[in-house]
Amino acid sequence: MRNIDYEKFYDKVGKINGWDFSNIKSFSEGVKWEFYDEVIKRCEKSDVLLDIGTGGGENILRIAPSLLFLIGIDLSKGMLETAQSNLKTSKVLNVKFFQMSSDDLQFPNAFFDVVSSCHAPFSSIEIIKVLKSGGWFLTQQVSEADKLNIKKAFGRGQAFDKTDGALKERYIRELKQAGFSEIQSFEYDAIEYFERPEDIIFLLTHTPIIPDFGEDKKDFELLNGFIENNRKEKGIETNSKRFLIIAKK
Repeated sequence: MRNIDYEKFYDKVGKINGWDFSNIKSFSEGVKWEFYDEVIKRCEKSDVLLDIGTGGGENILRIAPSLLFLIGIDLSKGMLETAQSNLKTSKVLNVKFFQMSSDDLQFPNAFFDVVSSCHAPFSSIEIIKVLKSGGWFLTQQVSEADKLNIKKAFGRGQAFDKTDGALKERYIRELKQAGFSEIQSFEYDAIEYFERPEDIIFLLTHTPIIPDFGEDKKDFELLNGFIENNRKEKGIETNSKRFLIIAKK
C-alpha cells in the first residue's frame, strides 16, 4: 500500500473505533515491557510530553496524572475526532489534541521534556528540535517479522518483503545523525493467542497487517486454513514482535 492509502486507512479506522481493541479476546506470553509504563519512568510531575500518532488518545489520557501537561498529535482527522470525544468523556484538564504531521512539528524549539511515539512514524530531526536538552524520546514499533505466520499464510503482508530488523537499524541511524547522544534498543518476540476466529477477523479488518484483507473471497479461505493450522490449546497462535528505542538528547 502507498502512504496515501495508509492515511485513508487510519482515518477510516479512527471514525469506526479509534483503535479500541478492548473487545478482542487475546493474551500474550513473553512481553517484556508496557510502552507507556516505560515512558512514565522517565517523566517528572513537572514535565511536558508530546505523543506522536496518539490515535484515540486513550494512552496519554491514562498517564495524564503523572505529568504537568500532555499534547497528542495525529495525522488522521478521524482519530482526532475520537481523541476529542475521549477527552471530553474523561474530563482530564491537562491534555490537548491537534491534527499534525510528525514531519512538521509546529511547536517552539526545546518545548518538551519527553516525546513518545508508539507504532507511528516520526522524524528524528523534528523531534530533536522540539525536545529539551537532556530530554527523552521513546518509541515502540512493530518489527517486520510480526504476525509472520499470518503473512506467510496469505503470501503477503505489511513489511513482508522487508528484512527483519531493518526499520530498527534505520531509526537508530537517523537518531544518531540527528544528534541524540544516548541510544538504547530492546526487542521481544512474544507468542500471542487469539481466543476466537472473530478476534483474528477484527484484527485483520482494522489493521494493515494484510493489505486489503477481505476484498478477495480467497482471503477467507486462506484465513480458515491459517486458523486450522495454528489452533492450539491456548488459542489461535501467532507472534507479536516489537522493538523499543530509548534516546536522550
